[in-house]
Amino acid sequence: MPLYAELEERGMPLGFHAGTNQNDSMTSTMNKFLSAHTISFVTCNMTHLSNWVIDGLNKRFPALKVIWIESGLAWVPFMMQRLDHEYQLRQSEAPLLTRMPSEYMREMYYTSQPLEMTDLGLLESTFQAMDAEHSLLYSSDWPHWDFDVPGRIMSIPFLSESANRNILGENARKLFNL
Repeated sequence: MPLYAELEERGMPLGFHAGTNQNDSMTSTMNKFLSAHTISFVTCNMTHLSNWVIDGLNKRFPALKVIWIESGLAWVPFMMQRLDHEYQLRQSEAPLLTRMPSEYMREMYYTSQPLEMTDLGLLESTFQAMDAEHSLLYSSDWPHWDFDVPGRIMSIPFLSESANRNILGENARKLFNL
């Protein structure tokens, strides 16, 4: 808590970078790298985001900006719906919350890598759910084999010029006070 308070006081964001571990109980049962890579980064950030939101850390540190790094984006609307649903059933377990979990999530930041673009309709819905124009930070993850070039953002047909500009740099400039 003292670290969060210090970051908040200094106006510095806190980033959660997903990580994978072959000894993790979930991925240790997977027999293919593809399966483990698909799940591990996402579940890591889902776990920490759930705890962050439900424990009311957004309320305790309202000016602290939080970034969820390297998990793609497809999980974000799932978590918004799931946390909202569960919160409505058990609000007593999240006494610090005064709004729906998804509303706190919309105030957080997410990085674009890896950008799932196999279904543009789902991607557009995801961008709308998370307010990507104002919350998404471009990241390449270069030099890894699955990196995304800036043109990947520029090729998304439903994004406006201002959304492209925000995602490719303006959101980060504002977040990091550059």
